Amino acid sequence: MESHVTVGQQQPLSGPYDDAGPLLTERLRLLKRRTGLSLAALASVTPFSKSTWHRYLNGDQLPPRAAVEALARLAHAEPGALLSLWDAAAREQSRPAPPPPRVPAPAPVPSVRSRRFRLRPPTRALVALAAMATTVAVTAGAAGVLDHAVASCRGSGCQGALPSSETCARDARTESAVTRARQVVLLRYSPSCATVWSEVRTRVAGSREISIRAGQDELSAEYPGHRSDGYSSPMLAAADPREAQACAEVGGQPVCTGPVH
Repeated sequence: MESHVTVGQQQPLSGPYDDAGPLLTERLRLLKRRTGLSLAALASVTPFSKSTWHRYLNGDQLPPRAAVEALARLAHAEPGALLSLWDAAAREQSRPAPPPPRVPAPAPVPSVRSRRFRLRPPTRALVALAAMATTVAVTAGAAGVLDHAVASCRGSGCQGALPSSETCARDARTESAVTRARQVVLLRYSPSCATVWSEVRTRVAGSREISIRAGQDELSAEYPGHRSDGYSSPMLAAADPREAQACAEVGGQPVCTGPVH
């Protein structure tokens, strides 16, 4: 007379299960050990191949209900609790995966264009490069271009900054000017700030370099090329503008003012 044993002396399983798949795999392995059969022997007495049993017992694939019943029968085990566990594992497998968490779209980043200032030899170490102001033009929607300059400065304290209507440009005057082709280059001087700089008026699009020279010192700003791009060099400290020279190169055509006498 055939006897029936309960696998691992577990209580009958009923109701919902958490992680039913791994638990079912563990119970099936225990049943396989109880049969004393190898994978090849299991394949010879069931409709399932050796490689298929390997996947079932490793948890790589949920076995069909018939495989669970067959293994329980071979191990002389009551199949009811195992089939309840199989039902729970099948329900877990058929549940749709939770959608990935929604990641908020990043805020739009305004386009940024940097204006690069550089010193060309020969120069004197009047101002450390780290102290030079770097102007960044930021365009966002209909926003305009804002030039940042030191709010209150004089002489070397202004050097490297761009002039603006709120600072040194308030009392600036034109010391010298030269016109060539479709551009005008101006030498500008601010008595309150004791600085000079170059300004260019042009209708020519294209990359431009605007520089200011005084004695052995020179500062320049490079702009990429649209007609609305910057029109001023950085400021250079100069108590007397008479030895200064303003230069601009637009579309490969250099133009410079002569020294003021």
